[in-house]
Amino acid sequence: MRAAVIVFPGSNCDRDLAEAIRIATGTAPVMIWHRETSLPEGLDLIGVPGGFSYGDYLRSGAMAAQSPVMREVKAAAGKGVAVLGICNGFQVLTEAGLLPGALMRNAGIKFVCRDVALTVENSQSAFTGGYDAGQGVVFPVAHHDGNYSADEETLDRLEGEGRVAFRYAEEVNGSARNIAGILNNGGNVLGMMPHPERVVEGAHGRLDGRAMFEALARLG
Repeated sequence: MRAAVIVFPGSNCDRDLAEAIRIATGTAPVMIWHRETSLPEGLDLIGVPGGFSYGDYLRSGAMAAQSPVMREVKAAAGKGVAVLGICNGFQVLTEAGLLPGALMRNAGIKFVCRDVALTVENSQSAFTGGYDAGQGVVFPVAHHDGNYSADEETLDRLEGEGRVAFRYAEEVNGSARNIAGILNNGGNVLGMMPHPERVVEGAHGRLDGRAMFEALARLG
């Protein structure tokens, strides 16, 4: 499986994501600076990591979504390449139009940093095939603008089409219907707020995220 991780100024989880991919696949991903205007050939997975791209100025993910490399990410996604956006990466994907909705300030305008319980809602995607539908997992979150918001029509469509991948098992940040992660309508783009890359090895204390990266390893 050949993977790439996009790096923006302000990314701070890019190495975590790269290491999770390396652990699961045995091969380190290519690190791609956001100013690049092309991507390597033959990619199976593109990771858009967490952090504070451009310092979260203007609006979280808004400036990163205009980076040259994102044109190539959108083109690759359109051809079926898997794209995983985590935390700030989720924000970038919504700002780039790869996923619907927006990530707003948390309820209470507080930064949330803790382990949270999730339920796997869709186990049929390339990202979630290592889990069972209804399975409970625990991932850490660390965000200030993690409140997923969309109009009722969009929310109904996401629910009806099975595009809610993960749901918070508890109220975390005011997200509409406790949505923690969503898929695009092709199922090859996933945006999620919690950090699966932070629970992939014994030193993390949990291995709940490892199944995601092991499932993705089968793409190649």
